[in-house]
Amino acid sequence: MHILFLTHYFTPENNAPAARVHGMAKEWARLGHRVTVLTCAPNVPAGVVYEGYENKLYQQEWIDGIRTIRVWTWLAANRGRVRRGLNYLSYLAAAGAAGPLLRPRADVVIATSPQFFAGWAGWPVARAHGAPFVLEIRDIWPDSIVAVGALQKGRIISALRKLEDALYGGADHIVAVGDGYRMNMIRKGVGPSKISVITNGVDVDLFEPREPDQELRARLGFSPETFVVTFAGTIGMASGLEVALGAARRLKEKGRDDIAFLLIGDGAVRAELQERARAEGLTNVVFTGMVPRAELPAYLAGSDACLVHFRKDELFGTILPSKFFEDAAMEKPILLGFEGDARAMLEEADCGIAFEPSNDEELAAASERLAAAPLEERRRLGENGRRFVLERFDRRTLAHAYLEVLERVRADHRQARR
Repeated sequence: MHILFLTHYFTPENNAPAARVHGMAKEWARLGHRVTVLTCAPNVPAGVVYEGYENKLYQQEWIDGIRTIRVWTWLAANRGRVRRGLNYLSYLAAAGAAGPLLRPRADVVIATSPQFFAGWAGWPVARAHGAPFVLEIRDIWPDSIVAVGALQKGRIISALRKLEDALYGGADHIVAVGDGYRMNMIRKGVGPSKISVITNGVDVDLFEPREPDQELRARLGFSPETFVVTFAGTIGMASGLEVALGAARRLKEKGRDDIAFLLIGDGAVRAELQERARAEGLTNVVFTGMVPRAELPAYLAGSDACLVHFRKDELFGTILPSKFFEDAAMEKPILLGFEGDARAMLEEADCGIAFEPSNDEELAAASERLAAAPLEERRRLGENGRRFVLERFDRRTLAHAYLEVLERVRADHRQARR
């Protein structure tokens, strides 16, 4: 089977969408399927093309058995409305133009969000190939735009909602990353049988427990006695990492210099948060900027706990964050600032402490509680987490389940055309 996958983000970018597509496509290629990824030059989050790449009309490379086609886009950093909008729309135009010309013809076409217009590119490309169109929903647009305050309700949001409904209607099948997203779409009128759930998962070979790198900890400014709480991911509007600065401030005021926060990654608000931390003298908050994905496990191994957090909003209660699985796979206790599905998962796994999202007082208290816990208890929580994700969220197993969905959709499409 030839699978054509349209995605705005792909390796060597190391955000969650890129990691998911790469993990799924790599396993499908290993199983003997032809996989083509149609994406753009890697540039996230700064809008600067990575070394070794160019922002060209068309370029091709092979990555882990995956034919990777990159098209030109209007580059923009991961912040601001107009330039990011142009970035999104330029991918729609470029992928929409290049996709129909790719050969051999695809047997199934997948397009994934974020971002929203990548989905719109997939629809005409699938029709041009005479293939079924599978829409993958990792981000509910425009709900998430409103949730983070990027846009207020009004004409633009109303127009986007109409586009959302039309896109759901045009897809032959929809794959959601969680039951909460599935229920959101059902409430909007999508038939339940049209939606399958393939959750986020983890590369269990990459994210494997290892001994802490004490030299790395020292380079980051932490002593062997420092209890390090690490957030690794996109530092954007949705992540709500003001909560970490607030907790750090409270701990510093109490004289708890033995607890620190390590914030790994970049995004729309990273520079602002870093400047705030500097201005407030929060020496117990350390920013690394972007870290190559292959090096991330070393940073997590040197941490004592991991922070998983999104700002407080009803929509985010439906998310199963990918960083949860990676942190748990490293056998690190988790401090979870989520409600809804993610909190239920933490409690079932018994692998950490939950606190109210955006509540820095609760985060500070949870950090103190975990730092005071016996080493054996922290180890127990970490081992519980890895066991839980290996049993249910191994990305290879999820890739096989996804493939079964694609094969069924392909068969149904062929049957309907007879």
